[in-house]
Amino acid sequence: MEKVMLEQQTIQEFLSALSSKAPVPGGGGASAIAGAIGNGLGQMVGNLTIGKKKYAQVEEEILQLLNKMEALQKELVSLANQDAEVFAPLAAAYGLPTRTEEEKVYKTKIMEENLLAASQVPIQIMEKSIEMLSAFAILAEKGSRMAVSDVGVGVQLIRSALLSAVMNVYINTKSMKNREKAQELNQYADELVANGTKQADQIYDTVLKALK
Repeated sequence: MEKVMLEQQTIQEFLSALSSKAPVPGGGGASAIAGAIGNGLGQMVGNLTIGKKKYAQVEEEILQLLNKMEALQKELVSLANQDAEVFAPLAAAYGLPTRTEEEKVYKTKIMEENLLAASQVPIQIMEKSIEMLSAFAILAEKGSRMAVSDVGVGVQLIRSALLSAVMNVYINTKSMKNREKAQELNQYADELVANGTKQADQIYDTVLKALK
């Protein structure tokens, strides 16, 4: 059966797959799509800003921002697909036999490789989320005032993507035998969460002040 990429699915098809017993899409894919939706709101604000006399001085900056955000959105959708792709070999690795010492060694090796791969995708989702927040900080300050609330909504979706993706880091590093590598990944993920949530909350507060 031919695999259907997420970008080829309707919203209902994606939700139906997400709601089913199928292991993918799961939390990783959902977090990436949440970030992509938040990104879309940011692009909307950018598009409502350009072409207006009131924002002529920032138009070039916003146009550059839109190009960056469009690329980030495509990367997030790609990461949603990758999250599903790395799960299959990991699930298969859990079922490897351990009857002999050689089989145990082989299973440990394959498990470590696949757990690492499965950890890398959500970390990339987190990194892309933080890149998007930098764009939203500019939109909160210079984007169309008529759509400033959408900046706030987008920021909260990206913040959710960040905090959701980190769960998929932790669940994979928890099973890793190489505890040094697991701790390294966890520490990096913790730093991304701390920096990202701080930035997201600052942008959100800026939006709230503009709205009230």
